[in-house]
Amino acid sequence: MDFKLDRDLVFFDIEATGLNVVRDRIMQIAMIKYFKDGREPEELEMLINPSFPITEEAMQVHGITPKDVANKPTFSQVAQQIYDFIGDADLAGYNSNRFDIPMLMEEFDRAGLEFSVDNRRTIDVQRVFYKMEPRTLQAALKFYCEKDMEDAHNALADVRATVDVLKGQLKRYRGVDHVDADGNVTPTPVTNDMQSIHDFTNDLRFVDATQKMKYDVNGEIVFSFGKYNGQPVAATLYKDRQYYNWILNKEFSSQVKQIVKKLVRDYEQEQKQ
Repeated sequence: MDFKLDRDLVFFDIEATGLNVVRDRIMQIAMIKYFKDGREPEELEMLINPSFPITEEAMQVHGITPKDVANKPTFSQVAQQIYDFIGDADLAGYNSNRFDIPMLMEEFDRAGLEFSVDNRRTIDVQRVFYKMEPRTLQAALKFYCEKDMEDAHNALADVRATVDVLKGQLKRYRGVDHVDADGNVTPTPVTNDMQSIHDFTNDLRFVDATQKMKYDVNGEIVFSFGKYNGQPVAATLYKDRQYYNWILNKEFSSQVKQIVKKLVRDYEQEQKQ
């Protein structure tokens, strides 16, 4: 089955030094790029020297040791290559909305490149799977494709498995409605249309991957944490510059910082009109 694309689509997976998307670093990245013009997909895979301690837990998962990456390039040395490979494509992965994408954004930020998802659709294959059949990637491959997982937690193997799983999901859920725990029905959400899958797999209430901001009932962006919980972000930070600077200088994700900068900048322009 070929994907119906109106924009290039990059499937990707990362292996990292740990699970903290702000502090930890990427050690391996693999990507497969599908083109809207139908040409053959392209692959890119590389090991990266994180210049950062690797947790024992992470090594037990992916098996990559400091020795494996000692002579590999740092992320800053390959950032432009990765950035150019992705281009303006949509992004897809497995648990990518909560982990891979935020961590990739942090790495680009440290390398001096601003990488935004504002104009990209994000296809999290795990969210389709967890909503329709809550299991692991290995179980998903077996369930949808009748294949056994080999080389699990090798980035490129995981990317290939993710591609196969999405294709299997598109076949299995053709014409199938989704009914949530409250009885709400979403008619045939898993279709060969990336916008539909994006809408189905993303929690559209939240503005950022770390869920620090969300939309209120009027569609305004408000805080979802801290002393200003529920208050409008733009107006609040415009008035409280100390809190604004605190967010920009503390351990918030680069996505959060991008968003608050834009919100305050736009709000300032509105006040001048």
